[in-house]
Amino acid sequence: MSSTDSGKIVPLASAYDARAGAVLTGTPSKPLSLDEMNAMAKKLRRHIINMIAKAGSGHPGGSLSSVEIVTTLYFNVLRHSPSNPHWPERDRFVLSKGHAAPLLYAALAESGYFPIEELATLRLLDSRLQGHADSTVTPGVEMTAGALGQGLSFSIGIALAARLDKKDFRTYCLIGDGECNEGQVWEAAMAAPHYKLDNLMAIVDSNRFQIDGACVDVMNMQPMGKKWESFGWHVIEVDGHDISQLLATFGQAKLVKGQPTCIVAHTVKGKGVSFMENNPDFHGKAPNAKELQIALKELE
Repeated sequence: MSSTDSGKIVPLASAYDARAGAVLTGTPSKPLSLDEMNAMAKKLRRHIINMIAKAGSGHPGGSLSSVEIVTTLYFNVLRHSPSNPHWPERDRFVLSKGHAAPLLYAALAESGYFPIEELATLRLLDSRLQGHADSTVTPGVEMTAGALGQGLSFSIGIALAARLDKKDFRTYCLIGDGECNEGQVWEAAMAAPHYKLDNLMAIVDSNRFQIDGACVDVMNMQPMGKKWESFGWHVIEVDGHDISQLLATFGQAKLVKGQPTCIVAHTVKGKGVSFMENNPDFHGKAPNAKELQIALKELE
């Protein structure tokens, strides 16, 4: 990764890298600069708060904590094509922590998969934007989510298929640290190194809280990084709100051969909204009208 005098980030591998030279169908997204991504992160946070407040339900805490991760992926790292969501050469992003769907919808809308105005339909009857993402109705969604713990196994299937089909796309799977209480996460964590899936990356959103309280109190998974390392993963720990660090980390992961990579991203639950930060009450609760105005003011 390097930067130019104009401040543009030149990613190690982006939507315009050498692999995209033989585009069959679809137009890959253009990567944003570092400043543009930081501005986009604020915009996504405002979308999240507005969507959930209008719906009167949803999951702000874990959506807000993952904003920089998803911003870095969708607006710089992923090779994807909003004009053709099923482009065979696209990188895959799997949202295993499916309750963070508002964040995914905001990123997809800002990328051009569907109109931004559609975000206002979150959780409405007949909307394409349900409380948990549905790959059968929402453009750009790779996996129908709901039950926690499923995404990494699904991602392994995609990564194995890429190898069988001799495709060079990469698969990125976002997992919650509370979600790591699920046994299936660790079954999958054993399988990926067994098959030497260096085209797979797991990102653990380590925001330290889940719906019932602090993760260490509900089911202590620490030391998180050492656990993944012991299963045979290449592990990188990073500040999950620092886009520069995330860019460098995703670039480093692409150079790892013979094993999958796990990024443990240290984040803040409810990041950006003071009364939501580190507050498990807002794991799955919408802000009221007064709280909405406070949150939007803080996100200006």
